[in-house]
Amino acid sequence: MSDALPLSWRMVGFQDFLGVRVVHWEPDRVTLELGVEPHHLNRSGIVHGGVLCTLLDVAMSFSGLHCAAPDGLRKAMTLSLTTTFVAPAKGEALRAIGRLEGGGRSTFMASGKVLDSEGNLVAMGEGVFRRRRGSEAEEGEG
Repeated sequence: MSDALPLSWRMVGFQDFLGVRVVHWEPDRVTLELGVEPHHLNRSGIVHGGVLCTLLDVAMSFSGLHCAAPDGLRKAMTLSLTTTFVAPAKGEALRAIGRLEGGGRSTFMASGKVLDSEGNLVAMGEGVFRRRRGSEAEEGEG
């Protein structure tokens, strides 16, 4: 994790352990990347569904958490998550795109998709999230 990144772009815990990173973030939309490593694979040698679910969860939640202040941070919790697995991933990287679809000050809905290195749709999902107290404003917590 690089200290040069804005606070809100830094991954921690499980996300950091997996190797997820933000490559583009704007209000209502985020793009994440993950380099596929052996520990991301299942017994069949393909990316584990839990990795794909995690990418969708992070991308969709982040889509509603863009922070206007460089040192601010916004947090949310997942209320529901639906995932559809479309195809096995090919290549050495995954790209997850989350898009805010609607909602209010604290609860929001988002959609997401995961693409493989060849641009194939691997998984898609929808979720409902609640911003943590103090994360309602776009400036976030200082």
